[in-house]
Amino acid sequence: MKKALFLGAVLAVTPLAAQAADTSTPLRFVLIPKVVHPWFDKLNTGARAAADMITKTTGQKIEIEYRAPQTADVSSQNDIIERAIATHPDGLILDLLDEKGNRATMDEAIEQKIPMTVFDSLPPEGMNITAVGADFCEQGTIAAERLATLIGKKGEVAIMMGVPTAPNHTLRAECEKKVFAKYPDIKVVATGIDNDSIETGQKQASAIMQAHPNLVGWVACDASGPVGIGQAIRESGKAGKVQEVGLDNLNDMLQLIRDGVAESTASSRPEMQGYWAVVSAWQSAMGQKTPKYIDTGIDVITKKNL
Repeated sequence: MKKALFLGAVLAVTPLAAQAADTSTPLRFVLIPKVVHPWFDKLNTGARAAADMITKTTGQKIEIEYRAPQTADVSSQNDIIERAIATHPDGLILDLLDEKGNRATMDEAIEQKIPMTVFDSLPPEGMNITAVGADFCEQGTIAAERLATLIGKKGEVAIMMGVPTAPNHTLRAECEKKVFAKYPDIKVVATGIDNDSIETGQKQASAIMQAHPNLVGWVACDASGPVGIGQAIRESGKAGKVQEVGLDNLNDMLQLIRDGVAESTASSRPEMQGYWAVVSAWQSAMGQKTPKYIDTGIDVITKKNL
């Protein structure tokens, strides 16, 4: 009921010309994430929920084509974007792996007059594109501050970087480092790179803990890293000795919290990001102006509120 009321409000402020548009032809949006990943499965669920809601409320069928790269590789993602552009969709919904590396294909979409929305990311500088996501700096800051408190604001810590070229991962890392820099007795002794792979994150975390036996805490910059970190902590028998504050709400991350391996996680609500990315894409396809940024907020998940 609330969704229907919301769409009614949106339609109430939509110009009559757009409201009178032909609803017999489906609108097709191509959703391209960073990589095949459980976090993006959650986002895709939210995207399809929004598509169903718009279809039921307006009678305009919304189709979502989900095309994910098998690995977090910019050239592979650009190839998928280019092939999507060739099909002339009504909109592209993108999570950028590299702001600079993705720009040329995005310029191509603009030349083809294909509307774009980005999610879990930030648009390249100068591009007037709606971005949907959490405040990535705030998310990283929350995680780092929680870890600092857990370790008594002293000791050696490490950061798992995710995909170093991804705008959201980079911003989280920068803000985590700023938090740790406030405390003279906290030292960042290592940074791992997991490239959005749980397996890689686990291997990186294990190697770093072996190289730094005095390590007392971990934070991450993506959804895969903290799961890999938690697995490494468990396998090394260091649960309770090495503290972890994770990111996002993957089922494996939540289980690590239940098991006491991780203390908490700061989640950027992937289902909500998918939902509002589709709403924004639909408005763009209807020729309407959309917000510069849609902040979907952050959930701090602990064992108490699971």
